[in-house]
Parts: sequence; C-alpha cells; structure tokens
Amino acid sequence: MTQEEVPFGRVQKAPENFIAPEAVKTVFAQAKNGRRDFIRSAFAAAVATGGGAALAQGNPVPVEGGDPNILNLPEHSKGLGQGVATDGYGKPSKYESNLQRRQSPGLTQTAQSSVSFAPLQSLFGIVTPSGLHFERHHQGWWDIDPSKHRFMVNGLVKRPSVFTVSELMRLPSVSRFHFIECGANTGMEWGNVAVPTAQYSHGMLSCSEFTGVPLITLLELAGVDLKNGKFVLAEGADGSSMTRTIPMSLITSGEVLVAYAQNGEMLRPENGYPLRLVVPGVQGVSWVKYLRRVEVGDKPYASKDEAVHYMDLLPDGQHRQYSSIQECKSVVTTPSGGQVLLDSGFYNITGLAWSGRGKVKRVDVSVDGGQNWRSARLETPVLSKCLTRFNLDWVWDGKPAIIQSRATDETGYVQPSYRQNRAVRGSRSIYHNNSIQSWLVQENGEVKNVQLS
Repeated sequence: MTQEEVPFGRVQKAPENFIAPEAVKTVFAQAKNGRRDFIRSAFAAAVATGGGAALAQGNPVPVEGGDPNILNLPEHSKGLGQGVATDGYGKPSKYESNLQRRQSPGLTQTAQSSVSFAPLQSLFGIVTPSGLHFERHHQGWWDIDPSKHRFMVNGLVKRPSVFTVSELMRLPSVSRFHFIECGANTGMEWGNVAVPTAQYSHGMLSCSEFTGVPLITLLELAGVDLKNGKFVLAEGADGSSMTRTIPMSLITSGEVLVAYAQNGEMLRPENGYPLRLVVPGVQGVSWVKYLRRVEVGDKPYASKDEAVHYMDLLPDGQHRQYSSIQECKSVVTTPSGGQVLLDSGFYNITGLAWSGRGKVKRVDVSVDGGQNWRSARLETPVLSKCLTRFNLDWVWDGKPAIIQSRATDETGYVQPSYRQNRAVRGSRSIYHNNSIQSWLVQENGEVKNVQLS
C-alpha cells in the first residue's frame, strides 16, 4: 500500500502493520519468549477477541453481521478480468498512483537544474524501482539515440579508442547492486531546516542492480599507463558537460562500471541513457550520466564541478575538496515524518542503512532519543556499498517517543550524531551530512522531524 502524499503541515497514514492494544496486553508478558512466539500469540489473542480481521484497520470488526468484504463475493471473483496489457509496458496499480518521485516546494523550481526525491518511506526491501529512482539534473535530461552515441578513451593511453554502445554490449559484462546517494542528500538539515518527510530529508538516495563493463577493462584495451595514470576525468554529454575526477585506485579494483542497464533493462533517460558511470560508494555527482569520454591523467583535474561546487565549507573558512566517499548512514523510514500511528500497540520499525566503504555491520535503534539502544535485524542480502534493510519489533505505549537509528560499517565507523558532526564540520556545510536522524512520535500518533541538540 502507499502513503497518501499531502501538503506540508498535514500528516499521512503509516503502513498499518500493528496489533490491536487489547491483543498486545494479553501477550505482552510472553514477549520474553522470543519474537516469533510474541507475534504468534498476539495474533491468536486478537482473533480470540474478535479483532483478527481488523488488525490492518485499527477498528474492531462488527460482531453482528461479519465483514461484508468477506461475506459478499466481489466483482473480480465473479467475472472476466482484463486481457494482456496493450501498451506493452507494465504499470503499477491505479491504487498506487500516489507513490511517485516528488520535487521539494522549498527548492528553486528550475526544470533543467532540478531534483526529484525517491519515496523511501513507501518502498520495500533494498531495490528502488527505476521509475522511482531519484533524479538530479544540471542541464536537464536527454533521450539520446544510442546508435549515434560514442564513448571515448584518451589521455595517458597507448591507443586512444572510441566505442559504440553496441560494441560495449558485446564485451564481458557484470551486474552488481549498489546504492547511489547525492552528496547533498540531507543537506537542508545542516541548517536546522526540518523538512517533513523521509522522502524530502533522505530521498536523494536509491539502490539498483547495474549492468555494464568494468572501466578498467576498457582502459586496458586502450593500453592505459598505470605507472603515471593516477586519475581519470569522466565527462558527460549533457549541456553542462559534467566532469569529475575519479582516482585510479577505485578503477583498478574493478568496481567502477560503464553501465548501460539498470534493474534488468536499459538505463532510463533521466538516469543517463545510454551510458553512465557507476562509482560505488562515491557521491552521485561522480556517477557521470550520458558518459561520452574518460581521460587518463597524472593529477586531479579540479574541474568546474569540483573546484567551485561539491566542496565542504569548514568552520575555519577553508573548503574540503574531493570529499567524495559517502560515509556510513541510516534512516528509519517507518515510523517517519508525516506518518501517523493510528493506535498504541505493536509496530515494526524499519529503515535503510548504507556505507560507501563496504558492508553495514550492524544497526542499533533507539526509541528514547538515544538513551538506550537495541540491535536491529539486518535483512539479507547484506552487500558491499549497497542499501541494507533493517527491522526492529516495537510496542508503542502511546507516549511520546523519539526514534533513531545508528549504523556501523565493517570498518568500525559509527554513524555520528549532529552534535559530533557539527563539532568538526560546523553548520554551514551542504554536503555529506550523515548525522543520526530523529523522528518524534507524539501522543496523538503524528510523527515529526526533529533534531536533538
């Protein structure tokens, strides 16, 4: 089910996966027997009290007459359905029409230089559907004819080369799951701007299966000079000529891809069709879209997109340049800002964690603003430089609660609080905010975005 999108200042329903309060009270003492026994007993008690069919509604089923949705045979069980979809490409249910990327009304609305945010709070698992993948454009998107697109390799190579898309697709390919996060994701929170939902606070984040050719394969075909070639400049074919420096150390690991496919199909135009660079763990601006050229050099290029933009302003007035790695981070997506808990009782706290340095090792969750922490369950698969889904059982007592998540990656790095981040970075940054996110659950069930000082 989707969450109804509403204007700022109003609220929306959370996924209604809770157990009626009377059922929880009956079995709360049995929680110590383990999660499965707890949930099984809770549902059994709910059914015994006549509430089993109402768990998803929050209201008891009328004892008299029963549930008409069960007793009355629906039309779809009595007649013929529709035939094969005639448009040739499947679409979501009409009941899911509110699930979509959205632009923030608080940002400048310039079509050619804009952002649309992924609806993290309404997604499941770790893969972002291609049609909901966040967008960031610097000069608008293009639908480029792949038969005319060319990919060039030059610089410190013996054989400067040009490849067509068809030629690239003939080479041995690999497919890998990776997250991509804009360096400015959660950037507004640096300035104490509490945007209302997880979609707006963390939605410049997505995760896909990417298919393509390792860039090192193409460089080796061109006779790359690995002794002197320490960096690569990647250039896009859009109007902004997006250019970014990529360290050769990332490329020789084989992780960096020249990708042509995403989630089992060719890239979408807004995601860089027909070619884009995939640089796992590195901020999204380095995943150059509409990729047309890479140049091998012996030093960082300090291009316009890394000498003027995408730098971190530190408290002493200096700028931190080439800070490309996306450090360990997490966010609770349910319950989260803009949602409403309809009643006290059992809930599944769920969210996403990721690290640009490898795998997520653990995620701890607090419901009291960080005073106490419990270890969440990590759903498999847990992959390197990929989103990881976590879950935690929670019985809400109807009182105010502050929900947080704190991720730790395999290097031992622990996600910091705002206080820890600001002590080093100040409050004038835009990029690379990986601070712990706090959601305030109020007594009326409404969830708000808050920051703890």
